[in-house]
Amino acid sequence: MTVVAFDFDGTLSDSEMTVLLGEQCGVADEMEEITERAMNDELEYPESLRERCALLEGLADEKAQAAFDEVRLRPGAADVIESLRDAGVYVAILTGGFERGVAAALDREGVTVDAIVANRLPVADGKLTGEVEGPLIEGTKDDALEVLTAVVGADRADTIAVGDGANDLPMLEAAGLAIGFEPKPNVEPACDSVVSSMPKLLDLLERENLT
Repeated sequence: MTVVAFDFDGTLSDSEMTVLLGEQCGVADEMEEITERAMNDELEYPESLRERCALLEGLADEKAQAAFDEVRLRPGAADVIESLRDAGVYVAILTGGFERGVAAALDREGVTVDAIVANRLPVADGKLTGEVEGPLIEGTKDDALEVLTAVVGADRADTIAVGDGANDLPMLEAAGLAIGFEPKPNVEPACDSVVSSMPKLLDLLERENLT
């Protein structure tokens, strides 16, 4: 079985969850600056994620949900996911973003994937604590990809990774085929192919006989 693992923010979605959350409590600019430094590999990802989430301490959970409800898939992303799953490909989303945002975006488009590996924002007394939990804080996406391949019985050579930022590098380097979606300059050298839209990604996957 073939496994296709997608990054979410910046790849399947052009929304940036932490920025949307930051807009709900007036810290979006600070969020965006930290995110950009992390994606350009100027700041270690775990540190950047904790810094961004700390800015959200005290945000009402209902406002957090309003931010998650704004998360959207890119045009054509739902078609890519549906085509892969119709072809029997195991589709996973590996993201340092948050489960609730991914779920909201997928639900809006009426599509599902086989696995979501993401982080969570703890809530206490109806407010975000400013902490973050999940497998992709210290853990890296190559580890998550290895677990998925073991679970489904796939060979590493039959894995495809699609991503754009520095935290995607481990899975891009580990996958049988690495696809950059408008990758950052420091990420592009690790990519076997580069695309700039979901229709172009679908064309590439068709040429690889995956859809």
